Amino acid sequence: MAANDYYSTLGISKSATADEIKKAYRKLALEWHPDRHPDEKEAAEKKFKEINEAYQILSNPQKRQIYDGGGNPNTNGGNPFGGGNPFGGRYTYTYNTSGGQNPFGDFGDPFDIFAQFFGGASPFGTRERAKPRYSLRIDFMEAMTGVTKTVEIEGKKRTLKIPAGVSTGNTIDFGDFRVSIEVGGHKTFEREGDDILVTKTIPFSVATLGGEVEVPSIGGGIKIRIRGGTQSGTMMRLKGMGVPKLNSRGKGDEYVRIIIEIPGRLNREQRRIIEEMREEGL
Repeated sequence: MAANDYYSTLGISKSATADEIKKAYRKLALEWHPDRHPDEKEAAEKKFKEINEAYQILSNPQKRQIYDGGGNPNTNGGNPFGGGNPFGGRYTYTYNTSGGQNPFGDFGDPFDIFAQFFGGASPFGTRERAKPRYSLRIDFMEAMTGVTKTVEIEGKKRTLKIPAGVSTGNTIDFGDFRVSIEVGGHKTFEREGDDILVTKTIPFSVATLGGEVEVPSIGGGIKIRIRGGTQSGTMMRLKGMGVPKLNSRGKGDEYVRIIIEIPGRLNREQRRIIEEMREEGL
């Protein structure tokens, strides 16, 4: 391979950072998955392998240094993967063990990402996983509390117990098949990992003088105390009021973002009071 071809393959410069290399790989790996190119699958498979080979070299600092110096970074005569499968003999993710980085972050196995798009197919069009994969969409609150679903798989009714705390991208093994979970959104709650974020608008008077307000939580409305002088944008942490931690005890936290509502209209007395406050510099 000619000098700098690996960089051209990923569409990056020779000075690209590790993070830039990772982002480029993730984008191209999904873009060139063979199942996205059914009419040119052979060409897509070739491109996909080139992308993986480029990432395998450039994500490894030692191999990248050898490559940049004009040497051969491959230790087995040209194949950086030690065989035809860049993910190991059982399609497990092996970048970390060879000194590279996992470009898919916490997912660990890139096939968990591919499954969301392509139903779990091998990116090389061969040796698909023995266990069939299915996808299941559940509501936001079902993911918070856990849920039992009855579904039909290959003509048979199956009961699936989904544990509390699952999130989009989680894959559950049910023995002879796997299910990839997709969790719907919520109009009130935003989820960040095991934490929940809500926004609460409070009156100007409560922000100034203090008082109690009710805020939503996964378990229902709860009352919290607002201290006098609270500023708009203040974040309040409610410990242990977040998402149940999957496969472990405890919960994340809930964060309440306080927004102060400024009255649009004032009566004469209210205006007089505000004007007096302004005169006093408040």
